[in-house]
Amino acid sequence: MQSSNPVLSRAGAFGGGAGLGAQTASASQLQDMYDQPTYVAPAGARMTIDDVVAKTAMLLVVLVATATAAWTLDLGIPIMIGAALVGFGLALVNSFKKVVSPPLVIAYAAVEGVFLGILSNVLASAFPGIALQAVLGTSATFAVMLALYKSGRVRATPKFRKIMLGMTGGYMVFLLINLGFNAFGGNGINLWERGLLSFAISIFAVGLASFFLILDFDIIEKGVAAGVPERESWRAAFGLMVTLIWLYIEMLRLIAILRGD
Repeated sequence: MQSSNPVLSRAGAFGGGAGLGAQTASASQLQDMYDQPTYVAPAGARMTIDDVVAKTAMLLVVLVATATAAWTLDLGIPIMIGAALVGFGLALVNSFKKVVSPPLVIAYAAVEGVFLGILSNVLASAFPGIALQAVLGTSATFAVMLALYKSGRVRATPKFRKIMLGMTGGYMVFLLINLGFNAFGGNGINLWERGLLSFAISIFAVGLASFFLILDFDIIEKGVAAGVPERESWRAAFGLMVTLIWLYIEMLRLIAILRGD
C-alpha cells in the first residue's frame, strides 16, 4: 500500500509492498508459510483510529498554546519568518525520517504555533476577528470532508490521487515562482490583496487543501486495516497537522481578501 501523502509514505509503515527485486516463493515454501500458525500482534502494538485522534489532539493543544503565547507577547515579523523556516525544516525532517520521532513532531507543532500566532495577530490588527473566522472555517471544512469520506460520497481512488497530487505539485511550483518574482522585483502576484485573480487562486487553494484531507483519511484508515505499528500514529497525526495548518493559512488569506478594501 502506497500513500498519496508524502508525509505518510514511509517504507515499512504506511508504504510497503515487495520491491522490484523480490524473489517469488516456490510452491513448497508457500505451503510451509501456510502451515505456520497465524501471528497475533501483541495488545497495543498496532495503530488504531483512537491513537491517531489522541496524538492529533495533543499536537493541536501544543500548537494552540504556543500560538496563544506568540499572540500575547506580540512577537514581531522577524520571529514569524524564523518560525516559518524552522517549521519548514522540521516538516522535511519528519516527512523523510524512516523512524518517526515524537519529539520532532511535537517540536513541529510548537514552532508552527508560533508562526500562526504571529501571522494571525498581524492580520487581526487589520481585520478584527479574522483568526476566529479562520478557525471556524477550518473546523467546519474538516467536519464536512470527514463526513463526505465516511459516507463514501468522496473516495480516494487512484485517479483522484493522481489529480490531487498533480494539482498540489503545480500549485507549489506556482507559489515558488511567484515568490521568486516578488522577491527579486518582478511582476509577481500579490496573493493577499483584493482582486479577481487572487480571489480565484485563494478559492482554488482552499479547495485543494480541503480535498487533500480525503487522502489523509484514506491512508490512515488503510494503515489501521493493515496493522501498522502503533508508533506510526505520530506520523499520521503529523500528516493531518500539515494539512490542517495549510488549510488554516489558506482560510486566513481568503477571508483577508474578502474583507479587504
